[in-house]
Amino acid sequence: MKAEIRLYIEGGGDSAEAKAQLRRGFRAFLSPAYQKAREARVAMQVILCGSRTSTREDFLKAFQSHPTAFNVILVDSEERVSSAVRKHLADRDGWTFAGVDESQLQLMVQAMETWFVADPDALLRFYGNDFRLNAIPKAVDVEEIDKDQLLAVLREATRQTQKGKYQKIRHASLLLALIDPEKVQQAAEHCRRLFAVVEQRISRVA
Repeated sequence: MKAEIRLYIEGGGDSAEAKAQLRRGFRAFLSPAYQKAREARVAMQVILCGSRTSTREDFLKAFQSHPTAFNVILVDSEERVSSAVRKHLADRDGWTFAGVDESQLQLMVQAMETWFVADPDALLRFYGNDFRLNAIPKAVDVEEIDKDQLLAVLREATRQTQKGKYQKIRHASLLLALIDPEKVQQAAEHCRRLFAVVEQRISRVA
């Protein structure tokens, strides 16, 4: 392999099994980028870090442990984003990233679940006929949906399904493998930015 891209992602809690499941989900969702990386002989790693704070810590440590890699942090924005990612994280979390390129700072806006509602057809396939498709907001910028409202919408839409209400630990990794990356990129600007940065990096080092 000529080069390496490492994605440090928020999620998975403290359980090794939950992290492993979510890692498989992210690998599936990012499969278009993985395919390009394989073709270019670029190593690509997804690392689930648990809490938001742990994700930042692991990302910053990577500059010592993997100094030649292109290290990327991916966390929930937690709220609406109206500025550059670096400024958003500084204003909201007090985080600073001296010497880190803006492209290495990535957000799921406002949370990972935004990607799910960006592809309601995949939700319907996963949850079945009892899924309340009309509960998913239509004709709206998905990144503008408040994080708390987003979770409430998913739980209401899935309440009467055989799989039960949406639960991150049980359902998120499976949904990541089902949703269409192209649909999500079309609907979610920051998801589109993530793919663009990773794919541009692959092209640059290939």
